[in-house]
Amino acid sequence: MDKIMGKIMEASDLEFIFTALQKTFPDAHCELEFHTPYELLIATILSAQCTDERVNQVTAALFQSANTPESILALGLNNLEREIRSLGLYHNKAKNILAASQLLVEKYSGVVPNTIDLLRKLPGVGRKTANVVASNAYGVPALAVDTHVFRVAHRLGLAEGNTPEKVEKELMNVFPRERWSDLHHLFIFLGRRICFARKPNCPECPLPSVCKMFKSTEL
Repeated sequence: MDKIMGKIMEASDLEFIFTALQKTFPDAHCELEFHTPYELLIATILSAQCTDERVNQVTAALFQSANTPESILALGLNNLEREIRSLGLYHNKAKNILAASQLLVEKYSGVVPNTIDLLRKLPGVGRKTANVVASNAYGVPALAVDTHVFRVAHRLGLAEGNTPEKVEKELMNVFPRERWSDLHHLFIFLGRRICFARKPNCPECPLPSVCKMFKSTEL
């Protein structure tokens, strides 16, 4: 048994959460479209404060002309900004992408590192981005906490941390390492399709029996 938020969460409840979400979302996966680790790196950097759908529209055009560190560098700042202008924070994202690409060429022969620690040394790459790339491009067990994972973990009562890093550690402490990557995708699918930020669709959720928020709102 694991102590969570001052209460006891039975191992059977943790198992129920995972298996119920697997049954509900058997196709849960990374919804950013990519073919190489570098494409995923760029798409993940671009996804900050943007929907995956919008990022995929932009990268579909961008990657046709530039999908390697060398070709992105050849675009230059102005051209890269023009390509991604429809996304939020495009100026800072373009600068970070160019800086990361330059470092990849100079230090890694254009190859994206396959460890979280090395990925985090790239400009514009925080822990969440590093986890996404390591997990989805290289199969490294990782649990990236975005706004959906953060929200779902708190509502279920699996975490109480006030930062993504704290929530990541809390989830990693109660779920086995081999489930981290799958859990990340399952929580994102739940957050995007049922457990909405403003008004969760609780009647469609497979987890009301173990959800802390649902139980607190029952009459």
